[in-house]
Amino acid sequence: MKVQISSLSEAGGDIDLADDVFGLDPRADILHRVVTWQLEKRRGTARGARERSDVARTGKKFGRQKGGGTARHGDRRAPIFIGGGKAHGPRVRDFNPSLNKKVRSLGLRMALSSKAKDGKLIVMDTLSLENAKTKTLAASLSELGFGRTTLVIDGDMVEQSFAMASGNLRSINVMPAMGANVYDILKHDTLVLTRAAVEKLEARFNG
Repeated sequence: MKVQISSLSEAGGDIDLADDVFGLDPRADILHRVVTWQLEKRRGTARGARERSDVARTGKKFGRQKGGGTARHGDRRAPIFIGGGKAHGPRVRDFNPSLNKKVRSLGLRMALSSKAKDGKLIVMDTLSLENAKTKTLAASLSELGFGRTTLVIDGDMVEQSFAMASGNLRSINVMPAMGANVYDILKHDTLVLTRAAVEKLEARFNG
């Protein structure tokens, strides 16, 4: 698959993208499984509270049934007493589902392929800026045809000048190639990869 390389200054040549990474036919069931797994892994597990059966207090009835002038309580473990169990407290729940590595890898490749297939993939030579100003960057991005929301993925590290200039642009998110994931790719309208990001992703799946 050939894609034209864009630049913040002028258009470049073409780049060959690996078909086994960017040329797959996306499957909705695979993408759904990976996104569900990813969102479940983000959920935190609450610290479980001790309920009525967990506290170490006496279960002996501490007062008479009648004549005491108080309610007829059975034991001190009731939630209304100090030191009693928590009523309807948080419980430990497992939010760590498992998903095969091959499925996760396939899902990421399908997410990349879906952007390439829909024409929403832009490959740039570099993100280096001479003038790291937000106003200058915003004018350049409008000419490149970025969508309403854009995910920019660079190589090992995000170009510092681009990260500084795009910090105040709410429509742009940046991350290194190591952080590429299915949810963020599908969430954004446009995916922008640098030449270094393409090399890292292809090496990641072919290694």
